[in-house]
Amino acid sequence: MGKQQDVGASDRHSESGTTAHRPIGGSVDARLALAQDPTTPQMTLIDLASDPSELVRKAVASRADAPAQALRPLTRDHDRQVREAVARNPSTSIANLMRLVKDADRWVRWAVAGNPACDESIRKVMSETSDKELRGLLAESRELEPELAAKLIDDVSPEVRERLGTHTHDPDVINALLADRTARVRKGVARNPRTTAAQRSALAADPVVDVRAALVRAVELSEADLARLVDDRAVQVRLAMATSEFVPPHIRETLTRDADEMVASAARDYRPGAGNASAVRAPRIAHRPSAGASRSSGGTAQ
Repeated sequence: MGKQQDVGASDRHSESGTTAHRPIGGSVDARLALAQDPTTPQMTLIDLASDPSELVRKAVASRADAPAQALRPLTRDHDRQVREAVARNPSTSIANLMRLVKDADRWVRWAVAGNPACDESIRKVMSETSDKELRGLLAESRELEPELAAKLIDDVSPEVRERLGTHTHDPDVINALLADRTARVRKGVARNPRTTAAQRSALAADPVVDVRAALVRAVELSEADLARLVDDRAVQVRLAMATSEFVPPHIRETLTRDADEMVASAARDYRPGAGNASAVRAPRIAHRPSAGASRSSGGTAQ
């Protein structure tokens, strides 16, 4: 993580103790170019952090080498996309991330979740928020502490528990979620490539069709499990097997003679590498769907 440093403290303050910013002339394009120029002095970046153009301030906020005096006021910027840029900046201090993870705008909060500078104190706040998506982003975190994972096992939202089940590396968490009463959560566990053979066998016997279908699409199974599932009562499960890249050729050959013609046809037409597998989705990194769709400076999204 880049380290923020205070620069020029002795000659950058007025007698009242407030930072004195010098306005920088030129067009917006010229000031933007200056904010993006890697050779621009840090004292100039501090001045540009108070630029009237949100584009210039966002450029400063995005710089990993921006000094603390530049990033600190930008955490309170009236433009939410400027604050979002600070939230993504790996050089943003923990104190500023703590402020931003509680921001009124959801996109700012979600951006903090993807910042590699987050530490346990930030993740603890995320685990206690009422923002379901923020807790879901936390559930997908590789750095999630065991005590926070244990808390998310009992999260009120099935989506959060599902995302935890899909991405966790903790075998104890996987075992706990295997017993979750919500099928959606067990379906998430079925897609986790870190499950053990015993855990996969338990999922292969799950009473819910969607769980068994998700399992055969996502991971390799033992011969015993495959032999049982190739005769699964649900067409959906056998169809998933017919199109899964994790099913071996001899099992697919058996499915070419399936009583359901849709399954048999899918098995016969299968081509390796044709996008048949249902790979685990990478952890979400919250980005706005369109940079220009909602260019609001003062509004907030709850």
